[in-house]
Amino acid sequence: MVSAQLLDRCTALLLILLTIMVATSEWGSDLFDPLIPGLTLLVLVVLFFRVRNARRVFVGVGVALVLLLALTHPDVWWDTTVRALRSSAFIAAFFTALSTLRNVAETSPAIRAGGIFLAAQPPGRRYAALTAGGHLFALLLNYGAISLLGSLASTSAATEPDPVIRSHRTRRMLLAIQRGFVASLPWSPLAFAMAITTALIPDARWSDAVLPGLGASVILMATGWALDTIFKPRLSAPVVRKPQEGSWALMLPLLFLLALMGITVFTLHEATGIRIVGIVMVEVPLISTIWALIQWRGGAPGAEPGPRIRRYLTHDLPGYKGELTLLMMAGFIGTVGAPVLAPVIAAAGLDLGALPAGVILVALVWLIPLLGQLGMNPILAVTLLAPSIPTADALGVPPAAIVTAIVSGWAISGASSPFTATTLLIGSFGGVSAAHVGVRWNAGYVAAVLLLLSAWVLFFAYVLA
Repeated sequence: MVSAQLLDRCTALLLILLTIMVATSEWGSDLFDPLIPGLTLLVLVVLFFRVRNARRVFVGVGVALVLLLALTHPDVWWDTTVRALRSSAFIAAFFTALSTLRNVAETSPAIRAGGIFLAAQPPGRRYAALTAGGHLFALLLNYGAISLLGSLASTSAATEPDPVIRSHRTRRMLLAIQRGFVASLPWSPLAFAMAITTALIPDARWSDAVLPGLGASVILMATGWALDTIFKPRLSAPVVRKPQEGSWALMLPLLFLLALMGITVFTLHEATGIRIVGIVMVEVPLISTIWALIQWRGGAPGAEPGPRIRRYLTHDLPGYKGELTLLMMAGFIGTVGAPVLAPVIAAAGLDLGALPAGVILVALVWLIPLLGQLGMNPILAVTLLAPSIPTADALGVPPAAIVTAIVSGWAISGASSPFTATTLLIGSFGGVSAAHVGVRWNAGYVAAVLLLLSAWVLFFAYVLA
């Protein structure tokens, strides 16, 4: 019987090989294109034997949809299945590339010092600091930003002896981190929301969608800060302020790294015409390697090259197996399920092309969070919906408007759905369920940003654009 350790190593090596192939394809070479679907299928088979039954269900659903598609659409089922495997390959490669940056950032003394400084901010500016910090850290660590800042925030709040103050502080700090995180989704080139949406919407480009995405991000962060300020809890006892250590200079390494990545990604994109995601797949592992060498030369704990590489191949990357299976199958199911769903929509008499463009844009903002409440991953929801959306030319709006509507809904789903990693992580740090976080803690916030982002999408589509 094959050992679990051997399967984990095989998983890591196959994912790295798949990332190289997909990145090569993104950079214009078709050398490995015929091999990508087969390698993706092999990765999914290996993952199937290393994940819990709850994740295996998604694989079973994908297989069932392929069989249904073969029976109902015998002329297109094979091409659609290959396209679905390529979609899964892209998701796996993008995730693997980003995991290298997360691996290096988690051993960085500068990153941890910055996180501790943010968590120790005084009450007057703690929420704003953690929102901004959660936003910036999310660009590097993805969900690791919530893990890092959430653990630091929980530790900081635990030192408060008053249980009432401790409860309020924990909730407000965790919500600030979560809202800062989801605010990165509408614009960050390192976020799945932007990467997948621009890949699915015809003629969409990150460079066109980044400015309206930043506008959505400001709305998400500013609304959270405003609600926290307006509904600040009234305490019967005065809060004892502790002396603060460090300064904002601790954030400079993070800001420098983000600026370096942003400038180089945008410059290469404009100079070569290669998609942002293709540049990210190459640049992020390269920057991670250089950063790891700098940590090693600086004597950072756990930065020795040999042990780090072994840990990454045998523990870190295989440790994402459950999350990878879910993400890859969400893309696969969405791609295979779209043609199965199309006749159902037609039979229901729903013609999206007959609806006003504004109605469709606002519907996208609302529908993705609604599907999230029903347990549908945003990747799955978007890949299912995208083929049914009329083209930007048919709607009379720029592709960036459609992208902004989708990623705005994606961000709201990240704050409200009990089935997303953000609410699960925040709930675990807060000692409450994910449903409590999404439905109770964030109820007012979600209602406010749904209205504000709907208005912003329409304003961009019909005025700014």
